[in-house]
Amino acid sequence: MKYRSSFASFIGVSVIVLFLVMCSQTVFSQAKRGSVPKKGTIKKPSQATRPSVSRPTQKNTTVKNRSKIKNSGNKTNINSGNKNVNINIDNSKHVNINNRNTVVRHNNYRPYSRPPYRYGGRRYYCHNPYYYHPYRPFYWGPRWHPWGFFIATLATTAIIISIENQQYHYDQGVYYIASNGGYTVVQAPIGATVTTLPKEAQTVVINETTNNYYYGGAYYEKDEKGYKVVPPTAGTIVESLPEGGEEVTIGDQKYVKIGETYYQPIQKDGKDVYEVVEVEEEENK
Repeated sequence: MKYRSSFASFIGVSVIVLFLVMCSQTVFSQAKRGSVPKKGTIKKPSQATRPSVSRPTQKNTTVKNRSKIKNSGNKTNINSGNKNVNINIDNSKHVNINNRNTVVRHNNYRPYSRPPYRYGGRRYYCHNPYYYHPYRPFYWGPRWHPWGFFIATLATTAIIISIENQQYHYDQGVYYIASNGGYTVVQAPIGATVTTLPKEAQTVVINETTNNYYYGGAYYEKDEKGYKVVPPTAGTIVESLPEGGEEVTIGDQKYVKIGETYYQPIQKDGKDVYEVVEVEEEENK
């Protein structure tokens, strides 16, 4: 009896162990298939219940490049450091706010030793002989822009200058006025004073005692407040001219006209340069 009881107990324990093993395998298999969630986790929805996401097509994700440039012959670059600016050039629309900055001033301290060139009822005075070379607009770098250049936004370095009830924005030697949702480059207004000029500005000789500073077609005189925009002075020699001029034929000579200023091509010390021409009307007799 003792052995029978022990054998029965052994059989009973074996059956229980076998039952527990089978149950654990069933639970493990169901958990592996996702039927039974693990403790402490959230059951993920099936594929049928997941919300569908509509991804934009390639057409909606393509951004058009709005920085298209109409180049009229000289090199033109975009300042890569100012990446939030949309830029366009339309050199057919030059905005002339104040033509006085291109009306030549007479130089009382430099009499002419050469007779003027006469044609069409006018006298064209220069200190140096005429020497033709073709007009090639000069490029002052990515921060400089010619008259008529349009820009959507200005750099944070731009300052505001008010001259004769007209508000200008100045930045790096360039003057802008607000127009059509952006800013258009205009001529440097006479009387505008700035504290600094671009490092590319050149010193030009007016006479034995006076110098001007020249940058991008604009002339400046130094005073106690800074650098003041002035008209060009007759006889001034500059090495380069900006975009926006036109080569005009007068008699058998060609000049470059920018605004109301005539520049005569000359050669100085073996270099092709330009001299500011003084133009006078012939007196009617």
